[in-house]
Amino acid sequence: MKLRDTALAAFAPVVWGSTYVVTTELLPPAHPMFAGLLRALPAGLIALAVTRTLPRGAWWWKAVALGVLNIGLFFPLLFVAAERLPGGVAATLGATQPLVVAVLAVAVLRESPLAWRFAWGVTGVVGVGLVVLGPAAGFDAAGILAGLGGAATMALGVTLTKKWGRPAGAGPTAFAAWQLTAGGLFLVPVTFLVEGAPPAVDLPAVLGYVWLGLVGGLLAYVLWFRGITRLPVTSVAVLGLLSPMVAALLGVVVLGQTLGPVQLTGFALALAAIVAGQRSGVQIREHGRGGAATGHQRALDGAGVPVVTAHVAARREPNRLP
Repeated sequence: MKLRDTALAAFAPVVWGSTYVVTTELLPPAHPMFAGLLRALPAGLIALAVTRTLPRGAWWWKAVALGVLNIGLFFPLLFVAAERLPGGVAATLGATQPLVVAVLAVAVLRESPLAWRFAWGVTGVVGVGLVVLGPAAGFDAAGILAGLGGAATMALGVTLTKKWGRPAGAGPTAFAAWQLTAGGLFLVPVTFLVEGAPPAVDLPAVLGYVWLGLVGGLLAYVLWFRGITRLPVTSVAVLGLLSPMVAALLGVVVLGQTLGPVQLTGFALALAAIVAGQRSGVQIREHGRGGAATGHQRALDGAGVPVVTAHVAARREPNRLP
């Protein structure tokens, strides 16, 4: 097992799990889209300035497509889901992403359909549901469609990232910069149409936005998409289950929340799904039955408890640049 690659990829969903606490404790309420915009665009522009590398040829439209799928569309869909559903329901719908990736791995990457992928994907969804769902969980048709749409959008972005790999001459930071910038630019008009003028920002909010942008945005996405290109795509996708689990743990440590036997059982199931996803992915790679082709093993948000869900839940409860 490429333990180092797995650990680095897991850093992203672990950091994304801190979004709930950062949002509820530091950021102004009622502006989740603005938080998503600041998470993506400044980090993308900073990375572009540092790497001084732009896409070439077909990579212009590929970078835009990946940025819109992984970031630009993902945040608005999760925002709608969070507005219409309890946070636990929205997080559980987001946890279906590994299942969608398992389907897309067959349809897009031409990998063999394997029952274990779907079995452990379902186990992960059940585990996350046990951790985050409460007795007040409600259901709304539009919210459910948006939540599933967000998971499907991110899953397609992850799968296409695996399929297309990373162009020669572009490092992981440049690759992340293209997507963060494209997704952030897509979010600019959406944010101001939905939320209007930006909120007043104090020092704690500045610290929160810096954390979300530089650590939860730039660093996390560089490592996340690096992992996608080095590991089996289904193994990376199941790591996303770490986000709601970390969010729940931080709720206990920072916010004084509690976990009962049901939540602990959910943790065990979700962890089992994550570990099984890594082990099974290794077996497939060793036997040559799946994973990325050699050309795809080079090369850049979801997920988990996103800025959008956390904000609303808190309220409720290569070219060179010259």
